[in-house]
Amino acid sequence: MSSASRRWLSASALLFAALVLAGCVQSASTGSGAGGSSANGRNPDELVFAAVPSENAQTMQQAYAPLISLLEKETGKKIRFQSATSYSAVIEAQRTDKVDIVQYGPFSFVTAQNSGVKATPIAAQTLTMGATPGYQSYGITRPGSGINSIADYKGKKVCFVDPTSTSGFLYPSAALLNAGIDPTKDVTQVMTGGHDASALAVLHGQCDAGFAEDSMINTTLPGKGQLKPGELNVVWKSDVIAGAPIAISDDLDPELKAKITEAFQTKANVDYLNSSGICAPGCTSVDDAGDWGYSKVDNSFYDGVRKVCDVTKAKQCSGQA
Repeated sequence: MSSASRRWLSASALLFAALVLAGCVQSASTGSGAGGSSANGRNPDELVFAAVPSENAQTMQQAYAPLISLLEKETGKKIRFQSATSYSAVIEAQRTDKVDIVQYGPFSFVTAQNSGVKATPIAAQTLTMGATPGYQSYGITRPGSGINSIADYKGKKVCFVDPTSTSGFLYPSAALLNAGIDPTKDVTQVMTGGHDASALAVLHGQCDAGFAEDSMINTTLPGKGQLKPGELNVVWKSDVIAGAPIAISDDLDPELKAKITEAFQTKANVDYLNSSGICAPGCTSVDDAGDWGYSKVDNSFYDGVRKVCDVTKAKQCSGQA
């Protein structure tokens, strides 16, 4: 979920990105001035909040600014926002205490836990107030491509998002397998690095077909004037996928974790941000994906993703590169 300029990420680039982020982000366990660790857990003066862009990384800092202000107010801490280059990078960063709060995708969160990251989901992105946190993956192609269903993907050049993307790789891989298509052998995979990049690559003929999250096709790209009605056909839709979680590091001080959890579960939404004056003149979203806010979730909420891991046998599910 990232910028179109990072289109063709290779496995080696993902590893390099992980090393760069792990090396350049100050260890969250050190803090600055007073603070750091206590008998109850880490309690740094500065918390690092990392996320992978759903589209253009340049607008991500601005999109998350109200949420950062809220967290600073509720925790009394300095919050440093880190736009990560890949899910592989942010997983490694949380594993080594370089970040404390992470906006994961559902698949990358399961991958993180399976690879040994000690983190707990506390809330998930919610499109509208009162809705269950969730979204869908779309299979897309151009009109006239001759591709009318996911069964027609066989032998085609197919755009995916990232090897640890839920709606851009895991659920599409399961769908292809269910259609009798091996996603590693029967299609030519192209990893674009972002949902916007995947959709635009299909639109411009760089892939015969591809996958992207529903909001990118329904609202985000049309809202930016980059996709017009009828320019892409949706030939497949996934089951509803559990919403992208916020996961906080388990080794933080319990009182600090409680403050972060309360902020996300009760105040991280456009209604509160607007009524409290944190947003001026007003917020329409809490993130770069156009969401209303966050809703409470627990670890079992992601069992559906774990079941799809069982179907695909994807090596990423076990935390392998």
